[in-house]
Amino acid sequence: MHDAIPTVTLPGGAEIPTLGFGTWMMGETKSEAKAEVDAVRLALDLGMTVIDTAEMYGDGGAERIVGEALTHRREDAFLVSKVLPWNASYDGTIKACHASLDRLGTDHLDLYLLHWRGEYPLEDTVAAMEELKAAGRIRTWGVSNFDLDDMEELFSVADGENCAVNQVLYNLSRRGIEFDLLPWCQEHGIPIMAYSPIEQGRILHHPELIHIAKAYQATPAQVALAFLLERDGVIPIPKTSNNRRLHENRDAVDLEISDEDWARLDAAFPPPARKMPLEMI
Repeated sequence: MHDAIPTVTLPGGAEIPTLGFGTWMMGETKSEAKAEVDAVRLALDLGMTVIDTAEMYGDGGAERIVGEALTHRREDAFLVSKVLPWNASYDGTIKACHASLDRLGTDHLDLYLLHWRGEYPLEDTVAAMEELKAAGRIRTWGVSNFDLDDMEELFSVADGENCAVNQVLYNLSRRGIEFDLLPWCQEHGIPIMAYSPIEQGRILHHPELIHIAKAYQATPAQVALAFLLERDGVIPIPKTSNNRRLHENRDAVDLEISDEDWARLDAAFPPPARKMPLEMI
């Protein structure tokens, strides 16, 4: 029997699982479409119901994949998409959201994010998010790739404190947010969605990670996910269209790593000793 996937409560009250499913690089190749649709559906079956996509991914292709996967299953998913910064004017945000809804085949998003900061004033984007929320097109909104100074500025604008999530790059090899951004978000009750939680596979060959994984009869990816799942208010969103890896991702919830082995991982992947610029890929 699996352990239940833990949940986190968003500022608006929605309770969602702390392990989700990412779709970056989906919707780009026709020959992969069926496997990608099946993967989204399997993620739902396994309880990884936070489905993260964006208008940028596959130039809308990932949203179409998700939309097909959610046919007759929309209520099973907590659906997340994102607006590109060059579309994030007041009118542009509303238009982009409606285009995403069309590609997804739904009448609402559970969470809509500003993908990263651009030239449009935050006041305009936030006002559009609040209008979309009032119209029932989104349940709540958040941001992505915002550093601490961005979050503080966001909270200074009208309705900025309604931000529900900050999605950033966070994994064992990218721990900079632990110095200031993660504690700030935890203090303000804003979950961190962690994209690229296994660094697109690059960290999986690290000898210490391999050694610790073997001790638990686990994979290095499972230990890397367990590292994030151990942190309060962090939601990793790994992407895969491989069914075996999807099951492995789900099994990461069951791992119980000792304090001694967490310390060994800290030695191999040291936490930050000073402020570091927010990283993006």
